[in-house]
Parts: sequence; structure tokens; C-alpha cells
Amino acid sequence: MDLNLRGRTALITGASKGIGIASAECLAAEGVNLILVSRTQADLDAARDRIAGRHNVNVQVHAFDLSDSRNVDRLAEQHPDIDILVNNAGAIPGGDLQAITEDRWRAAWDLKVFGYINMCRRFYAEMKSRKRGVIINILGMAGEKMDRTYIAGSTGNAALMAFTKALGGSAGDDGLRVVGINPGAIATDRLVTLMKTRAQGQFGDESRWEEYLKPLPMGRAGKPREIGVMVALLASDLSAYTSGTIITIDGGAANRGPMF
Repeated sequence: MDLNLRGRTALITGASKGIGIASAECLAAEGVNLILVSRTQADLDAARDRIAGRHNVNVQVHAFDLSDSRNVDRLAEQHPDIDILVNNAGAIPGGDLQAITEDRWRAAWDLKVFGYINMCRRFYAEMKSRKRGVIINILGMAGEKMDRTYIAGSTGNAALMAFTKALGGSAGDDGLRVVGINPGAIATDRLVTLMKTRAQGQFGDESRWEEYLKPLPMGRAGKPREIGVMVALLASDLSAYTSGTIITIDGGAANRGPMF
């Protein structure tokens, strides 16, 4: 399906791996030019080469730590006229209340929670001045299915769900749309790290992490591309009446009882 996105420009954070690069590839397949942001230059260079080798689009990269709001300002100054913003940066560590120290909690939230808020603040203002733009926040199922062993992530994602709904609820008045996606268990490096943390805490053996995947819907984790195609659809005018809502992509896990 042609989503009529050709020629538009998307800025994607956390773009060098997992859901970020899957979203970038799905948008590139629709002819969207890309600005990819993550912390590591080598990973960004590899992502740029991979996408540019497959799709006839312009790909720019920036190695920025978005927990520093000065880098958010730098991005907005260099790319004020983007059409699509995909906030995806940030990995909040697993663990219960006693396991996550204040320093770790604050560092994780500076990147994901406050990073998303700061990116929205800057780019929403730029988009509003043109009466055009879409912001897509990649959140996480833990924000709706609370988990004490992932307490910093559950709390942060719930906050970002509320933020996305509040901002998106009136975005149409400014000619914009703001939506969120809650991925469930998706087969990324981050999922493996989280499951190893759980396995180490429960079994004292991180190598048993795959045991947590057995009860998942359809007998598998989701694929990053399955999130990426939703990003492309939501970014398109086919979703022109979608704003202020969160779309959960988890195979139905949020409604089938405990998984882990």
C-alpha cells in the first residue's frame, strides 16, 4: 500500500537498533527521508548504510545523548521543519523498588521520560507554526500492565501515556496529531537484557531468560517490523483522525492475565 508519505522527513530517536531502525526502514520504504539519532556513532553509521543501500532516500545521523536537553535544542535548531517525530530513545532498567537506586532511576527517566517531553516541547512548537506534523511516542506495555519487578519502567511509561493522551487530545486544534504505541514483548536486544535481569533475580541464572517467552501470545515475541509498519501507518494521512490515543501491539497479552 502506498501511504503517500514520499518526500516527507522523519526524525527518529533510538534509531540505530530494534524498533527504531525497524521504524526507519518502514518509513524509508515509503519514500520518507530520515534523520536518525542515537548515542553511538558507529551504530548510526551502520544503520545509515543499511537503509541508504536499500532505499532511495536521504539519511542523516546525529550521535546525541538526549538526556541532555541542550542536544534536544541542537536537533530542533538543525531540523526545525520535520514532518514526523518518532520518540523511541531510552531503556529503563528492570528491577523492584529496592533494586533501582535513585541515580539509576533518574538517569533512565532523564533519557526516556524527560527526553520525550523535551523533544515534544521543541518540535511541537515548530510543527504548530506550520500547522502540520505528527508525533509518535513509542512507550511500552508496562505502562498499562503494571509490574513491580519493572517498577521504574511501569511508572515512566504510565506517565508518558498520560502525557501523550493529554498532548494529543487537543493537538488537532493546532493542525497536528500526537499518538503513542505500547509494544509488548518485542524480539530486540533490550528484551533479552530485561529477561536476563528477571532470570538472574528469580533463578539466580540469567541463561534461563528464554523460559519467560514460552507463555507469550502466539508462542513468540513480536517482531520489530510489526511496530515499524504501525509507525508508518500512523504517520500517514490514512490515520488523519487518530490523535491522543495509545495503540497496544502485544498479541493480546495485556488482556490474558500474567505472563511472567
